[in-house]
Formats: sequence, structure tokens, C-alpha cells
Amino acid sequence: MDRYAVLGHPITHSLSPQIHALFARQTKQTLDYSGIELPVSSFETRVWQLFKDGYAGFNVTVPFKGDAFDFVDEMTDRARRSRSINTLKKLADGRIFGDTTDGVGLLTDIRDHLGWPLEHQNILLLGAGGAVRAVIEPLLDANPANLVIANRSAQKVEELADDFPAISPSTFDELSGQFDIVINGTSASLSGQVPPLPDGLINAGTKCYDMMYGKTPTSFLRWSAENDALACADGLGMLVAQAAESFYIWRGVRPDVAPVIEALRKSLAD
Repeated sequence: MDRYAVLGHPITHSLSPQIHALFARQTKQTLDYSGIELPVSSFETRVWQLFKDGYAGFNVTVPFKGDAFDFVDEMTDRARRSRSINTLKKLADGRIFGDTTDGVGLLTDIRDHLGWPLEHQNILLLGAGGAVRAVIEPLLDANPANLVIANRSAQKVEELADDFPAISPSTFDELSGQFDIVINGTSASLSGQVPPLPDGLINAGTKCYDMMYGKTPTSFLRWSAENDALACADGLGMLVAQAAESFYIWRGVRPDVAPVIEALRKSLAD
């Protein structure tokens, strides 16, 4: 039986084993998928050992996506540009292949599952960390009218602009105008906070998306609703959709994400 796992620190909260078990059942694939917590300083040594022990591939989460980027022998262009890898696969010749599926996951959820158009839209993306970097190129490929990326630190967002000249960099303080879609890529919701945004960014036609998720609406989505956003969605669908892309890389079969999102939503509510 092929073995896979998600690698992170911590890992006990991860829904990935549940997600991939549902994928395997749906697609009639026989595999084993678990969560493995790694010490922060031992990524390369431990992952090589796990591959030697017979694992066929891994998902990689916080804080190891940069380590995975440095670890692989071969990667996709989208992974190279994002400087981030969340999917590892051992090839037939023994080399390690890497990819990032976060951007695919975001677009699949927003455009296909939620039905929000991205083309010709004014989009605001909040944050400048790895989660944001991984989704910039797919968002630009969706042909928005404008993609503004705002962050507390001007230096970090200007570094993103060096790599992705098509974006419009900004700090939170400098933001102005209104947007069709606002995507929160910061971790503020994990601590119940909201990025320090000026008034007037959203209106009754704005759709708001948080890459974070939880049993109840995140702090960012509560703020969005209080400011009369047209629609709000959290990142659970993104999580499932990026996992489906990893599953496809490993197994050559792309699962249907909708029933898995529904099952996870019910389990979170219990």
C-alpha cells in the first residue's frame, strides 16, 4: 500500500488525513495517509529517511514549505516562482519532485466552487508572506483588472513587486478606493485580529475571502459582514482543493472537492 503523509510543526490540528481518506474512498484508491510532526531543524534528514522507509509522497505545511523548496531535485515553474513547495513526490528514478498547489486551490475554490468571477475584477490581496506569494501568479493569470497587494511592511510587498511587476504594491495605510474582491492572506484571523484597514474599501458589491477557516466565521469575515460585504467565504474550500491537486499529482486521479468540503464543514460544526 502506498504511504503518504503531511509534514508540519505542529500537525495535530491538520485536516489533511481526513481529506485524503475521503478522496481515496471516493476514487477507490488504496493508500495510507497520516500526519507526521517534524522537529523544526531536521527537515532534510527526516524526509530522506521517510522516503527510504517507503513513503511515496508528502504534503508540506508550516513551517517547512521553504525547506521543501530547497530539498527537491525537480520542481514546476509555478513552484520556482512562488519559492514555496507543499507537495513532494518520489519519482521512478529516485529523484524528488516538488510543486505548489496553493494557488490552484484558491482559484478552484473562488472561481469554480463559489462562482466568483476574477477576470476584469479589482482584487485586493492582504499580506506578503508565503501564503500570499504562492497565489499571486494564479491570480494574475486570471486576468484581473488590477491586483493590489497590501501589507503592514512596505519592504516585503515591494520585494513581491520586484518578482511580480504586474501587481500594485501598497501598505495598509496607503490603501484607497474600493474593490470587487478582498482576499485575506495574513494570519491575523488565527489570533482573532483583523488587518488595520482603512474605512471604505468594501461596499455592498464586494466579496471577501479569508484563507483561514474555523468552526465559526473568522474575525476578518465578521468584519467583512459588518461592513456590508456582498458575500463572505473562508479557506476550507481552498484547503480541500489544494489537497485534490496534490492527490492528482500522486495518483493521476482528480477527486470531486464539493462533497468533501461539505463533509468537513459538518465535522467542524459537530
